[in-house]
Amino acid sequence: MPAPKNKLKSAILSGKMQIGIWLGLASSSVAEMAGSAGFDWCLIDGEHGPNDLSRIEEQLRALEGQPTSAIVRVPQSDDWILKQVLDLGAQSVLVPMVETAEQASDIVAACKYAPQGRRGVGYALARASRYNAISDYAATANEEVCVIVQVETLTAMKNIPKIAKVKGIDCIFIGPADLSADMGYLTQPDHPDVLKVIEQGMKDITAAGVAAGTIA
Repeated sequence: MPAPKNKLKSAILSGKMQIGIWLGLASSSVAEMAGSAGFDWCLIDGEHGPNDLSRIEEQLRALEGQPTSAIVRVPQSDDWILKQVLDLGAQSVLVPMVETAEQASDIVAACKYAPQGRRGVGYALARASRYNAISDYAATANEEVCVIVQVETLTAMKNIPKIAKVKGIDCIFIGPADLSADMGYLTQPDHPDVLKVIEQGMKDITAAGVAAGTIA
């Protein structure tokens, strides 16, 4: 069977607005319902949701064949969790708390096979390749993976122009909740000062030619 195309990546690279929903209940039934509700993407939250790898896998299965695309937010940027989530079949990952271009570059490397990166090679035993039934998985994986980094501090916001220049970063997503806390406005993501920083950040991202995202 041929390798699946990443509809979300194709859409954002072509400049199409994509609207999605957060899945924080670790439920494959909820994921299945959300997948047919008309959203462009559904995000399986492994940072704040009670998700382990088995539950993430169940939700990826529930979203397979649905008109929506799956994104998995990992709890941190470590190689091992990115590798395992990608091996489960995720094509799009959101990595929280990225503050520098160096961090962003390291994340891209963790998500790509050599020579573009250092992702461990074990796809033949993994769901991502349908246990080696997808003959061109390795040849297409780097192109199809969508790397989204989340900027959530003032330091990160100031570094957006540098982060956006990192090859392999497909989207920069602004996290208002942690940003507001970092700015001294905990629980006030709609504070005028926070909104001003978010607005400037969105401008900086789009000016760099990278897809921009945030929570409405």
